[in-house]
Amino acid sequence: MMATMILDPEFARQLIAERAAWGGDRFDEVWEGTYMMSPLANNEHQEIQSGLCAAIKNCLGWESRFIVLSGANISDREEEWEYNYRCPDVVVLAPNTKAKNCDTHWCGGPDFAVEIISPYDRSRDKFDFYGVVGVRELMVVDRKDWVLEFYRLLEDSLTLETVVKVEDGKQVESQVLGVCFRLLGGEHRPKIEVQRSSGGEAWLI
Repeated sequence: MMATMILDPEFARQLIAERAAWGGDRFDEVWEGTYMMSPLANNEHQEIQSGLCAAIKNCLGWESRFIVLSGANISDREEEWEYNYRCPDVVVLAPNTKAKNCDTHWCGGPDFAVEIISPYDRSRDKFDFYGVVGVRELMVVDRKDWVLEFYRLLEDSLTLETVVKVEDGKQVESQVLGVCFRLLGGEHRPKIEVQRSSGGEAWLI
């Protein structure tokens, strides 16, 4: 697939407005002034996204002060944020988060985020931005190879800590959430197990 550059500003405004009207802009982002039209998530992507949010919320407890969101605008600035923002698939903010709630967006990175890889998206190109804004932990769900990649923030860079495969049977723990993740075999695709670090009930996504 080749990229398309639109040099007609009026047509660009019209196209963006049309996408907004039918909801196609939900996953669109702006990278330093460049409008990025992301592919609409397929059913499996949305199932994993909503399931992870629900499972994480259950692990943390519904009375917890953690904020769990199925996507949010993340920027490196409070004003004119529309010039530069990204939208992780899952966003979790701890009670002591350094990110600032600006109503339309969060200025600063969430404490935990998830990117679910889809064909033609550029999730991996966001890592530098996530490091700069201070995302403390990032989990990547790679559906091509079916692995979980877990990154932690070291200084201003997200560093790969571990890769979880179905055959490993191992868990990876989020120190921010106190929640563990692992991959288990499934009938149609691997399942993501979500469980409190202390054990107990587990959820399969």
